Formats: sequence, C-alpha cells, structure tokens
Amino acid sequence: MESCTTAIIDEGSVSELEPIERTVTYQSDVKAIMDNYCITCHGGPAPQGSLDLTSFFNTRNAALNRNLVERMNSQTNPMPPNGRLNPQILQLIDKWVEDGLLEQ
Repeated sequence: MESCTTAIIDEGSVSELEPIERTVTYQSDVKAIMDNYCITCHGGPAPQGSLDLTSFFNTRNAALNRNLVERMNSQTNPMPPNGRLNPQILQLIDKWVEDGLLEQ
C-alpha cells in the first residue's frame, strides 16, 4: 500500500479516456482506490482531517458532504497531497458519483 504522499500520479488527458460503459460501485472499484491511495492517511485511530475513508458509509458520506470528489479532482489542492491521481482513477470516482454512489 502506498502512502498518501507517494501515490503514483500519471499525467494524461481525460479526453483520451474511453467512456466507462458499466456501473461503477464501491465494492467493485472505489474500495480498492481508497485502500491503495487514501486510507494510509485517512484511516486508523486518528485519520487526518477527521476524515475516515475505510468504509463504504464513510466514503459515501465524504462524497456527499465533504467535497471528496472535488479535492481528488482539484488542480490546485489535490488529494493525495503530492499530486493528482491518474485520470483513469478520477474517471472511476466521477462515474461512481454519477451512478449514484452505489455500494454493490
């Protein structure tokens, strides 16, 4: 698992991405993203910013109430802090929101 300060960041054009034709869910897609890039800082007994992203309910609530998606997509203040997630990951997160923040 990578820390939130060393997540692999790939630059690329979102316009080059193929559309995702399937439904994106937390269990099939988003959980792995949170586990690989977010919970090192946003998990455990004292998550940074009091933002715990270790469960579906916490992640969904962060997407609904705490600008999670905007921070991940931010050009000026991205999460993880040392760069942006690659465009494919951001596309999956955006599609998850578009599909209704489904668990399964």
